[in-house]
Amino acid sequence: MVHDEKTGANPEGRRIRILVAKPGLDGHDRGALVLCRAFRDAGMEVIYSGLLPTPEQVAQMAVDEDVDVVALSLLNGAHMTAFPRVVQFLKEKEGSDIAVIGGGIIPHEDKPKLERMGILGNFGPGTSLNTIIEYVREVVRKKRAGTLFKRSRASKKKGSSKKRSKKSSSYDVKKKKTGRRKPE
Repeated sequence: MVHDEKTGANPEGRRIRILVAKPGLDGHDRGALVLCRAFRDAGMEVIYSGLLPTPEQVAQMAVDEDVDVVALSLLNGAHMTAFPRVVQFLKEKEGSDIAVIGGGIIPHEDKPKLERMGILGNFGPGTSLNTIIEYVREVVRKKRAGTLFKRSRASKKKGSSKKRSKKSSSYDVKKKKTGRRKPE
């Protein structure tokens, strides 16, 4: 994808708007703040929810701010409850076209479940900032091209969403490997 490094603008000229949120009871915000700065330095417009918003408040902020992506982060193990609730509220508030990306302490076995619920990425500790930034750019590129939600809508029309294989995702996004930091 071609984009302007200084402004973060894509070929259409619109900067990526991203909401970084920690829904629920998780007071650890250092990682979220690092992400905010990295997204800003990559030229994105960043909105930070602050600590302790409810999933409904996150969804309302996303719709009100007209964001392209909501980046959710939790370290407290509530990702299987809080992340899907954000997606649910986005749908209720007519924000189902907003991509949702997850991160935090997420066990490997929960990642495919989250993907099937519409939460992409699901990055863990040690994932490089560049990997996350490029993933967000790719998701937004596909969203703006109209191909991000294409597969899930087609499945619903055919009534085959329940028959999807375990390997498929409700979104058509290539998953990138995440690198782990080596111990020093």
